[in-house]
Amino acid sequence: MTTALPERAGRRCHNVLNPLHSTHYFSPDLGEQLAGVGVTDRDAAYFAVRAAAMGAVGAGTVTATFYNFRHELVARHVPEVWRTASPSVVLAARARAVDATLRRLLGDEAIGSKEVAEAAELALRAAEACTRATRPLYAAHADLPVPDQPHLALWHAATLLREHRGDGHLTVLLGAELDPVEALVSHTATGKGMAPKWVLATRGWTRDDWDAAAGRLRERGLLDAEGELTEAGVALRKEVESQTDRLDRAPYEHLGAAGVERLRELATGLLMTAFAAGAFPEGMTGKG
Repeated sequence: MTTALPERAGRRCHNVLNPLHSTHYFSPDLGEQLAGVGVTDRDAAYFAVRAAAMGAVGAGTVTATFYNFRHELVARHVPEVWRTASPSVVLAARARAVDATLRRLLGDEAIGSKEVAEAAELALRAAEACTRATRPLYAAHADLPVPDQPHLALWHAATLLREHRGDGHLTVLLGAELDPVEALVSHTATGKGMAPKWVLATRGWTRDDWDAAAGRLRERGLLDAEGELTEAGVALRKEVESQTDRLDRAPYEHLGAAGVERLRELATGLLMTAFAAGAFPEGMTGKG
């Protein structure tokens, strides 16, 4: 049975579950575990851990499913990374990194708490209503077993919900005719996306690529001369998020309004603890 949700309730829940999932990407534990299986390059490690659920896929599949990375950067590491460590080896290393990261950020008391177990139960229940069609990253992760330990089960469920929303989001970006760099530029212009220096340092794009995308957005009347979103640009980004919400409503409707609110409350508490423990680098988001 599904229940009507308050507007943006699913998005608000996603906005605290997604960072919990993402903590390991910024953790020294991930680099340590991947180095232990021979993957020492930061970019190769990211592509490997996120793509491993799909198997030993090629660069084209990674570029298509990740969307906002320059293909040449992906092709520099994929499929070569699978010759160093197979997908199954990478997935095991990722699980060890996630375990170490969450234990370090949250503490053993929180890890073993009834709140974490409750959050895992709620998030897994929401994920029951996710759908595989046209959602390759979600579908691949949905084929993985649910971990036994509650904190890892919570992370797994957060991953399912994050990739489910993300896959739908890419469909919306295509419909809005925002190419990968235009999507990044316009998101940054909202003040909620990655800062340009972080995009250019991690996604493989150059300053010329960034400036060219900004020029195309200006030609469409979405960005002004100062790099700020115009009224039309603000409207488009709002529509992108609204349509993403629409494609992602099933898991949260399945959980129900009370369950969504409780999951958001529990995940918020965990996320604040992780933030206080230094889970994310400073200056990662914003327009500057």
